[in-house]
Amino acid sequence: MSDQGTPVTAQAPDPPPGPALRPVRGVARCAVAALALAAVAWAVRAIWHVRLAMAGQPASGPPDQGGGQHRPLTALEDSYHQVSSVGGAVTLLCALAFLLWLDRVRDNARALSDTEPRYGSPWLLLGWIIPVVNLWIPRGIVADAHRSVFPDRRLPAVVNWWWALWLAGLAGGVGLVYADSTDEVIARAYTGVLPLLAADVVIVAAAGTAALMIRTLTTAQQERMDETAPAGRPGNAS
Repeated sequence: MSDQGTPVTAQAPDPPPGPALRPVRGVARCAVAALALAAVAWAVRAIWHVRLAMAGQPASGPPDQGGGQHRPLTALEDSYHQVSSVGGAVTLLCALAFLLWLDRVRDNARALSDTEPRYGSPWLLLGWIIPVVNLWIPRGIVADAHRSVFPDRRLPAVVNWWWALWLAGLAGGVGLVYADSTDEVIARAYTGVLPLLAADVVIVAAAGTAALMIRTLTTAQQERMDETAPAGRPGNAS
């Protein structure tokens, strides 16, 4: 009751703020740069596959002689080991950068749509490494992050192109390359290089398409963030 006898109406408390939007352009640039490095690494690897095939297998046979015996490596084979090691490190860096971008886009999609993601946080990693489900869950996470914000839009075609190329790379021998030791890959280059080269080309193409996908989805999400976030809110930062 006020001094004049007029009842005071209590104001309802302000609703709690929603999840904060986080800048996405920076992590997108890092992911694109990492994909470019990965593409270069795979292209260099393909060049060494060709060099090994052209050099031909030494008379002493493959590096892995069987029974735990390994002959001394040639200079070309030793350099391939170095190329493979650098490529593996770059690929790991690329994977971390991609997952960081995907986690950021997914969190922003939750804030913008006020809906929970279809796949929980553990699937950001497990979806890539568990057999069988890794054939669709990673794409599903990407598609869900975009569709939750833009339910009235068709999924950009570049998402399907990226995933089709990635699966083609796996089917073409990339999984076998990682399963085999480096010496076994060298032996494959000597005896049948074409499957290795085909997988190399497809993975380079998949990296390029993934970079285009990141740019496409990031641009769309950032535009929506700029539309909905007031000036000075973190979502407006680049």
